[in-house]
Amino acid sequence: MNRIDRMNSGGEAEIVYGDGEYHVVRPGAYVTCAVTGNRILLDDLRYWSVDLQEAYESPEASLTRYRQKHPDK
Repeated sequence: MNRIDRMNSGGEAEIVYGDGEYHVVRPGAYVTCAVTGNRILLDDLRYWSVDLQEAYESPEASLTRYRQKHPDK
């Protein structure tokens, strides 16, 4: 699948997040940031949690979720 195919599918993709890579289960143009709710184009997806299976739009969003899940640290 190439970028044009992903963009043409238009909706939200279903992703399985792994260590350093992800696998597209259902094609789509974007995923939703678990913290902000903003759309992240798949070509721009750089941050996610393998344990929580969530995407984040920025390192700040990732840190926010980490602090929510680990308030004692």
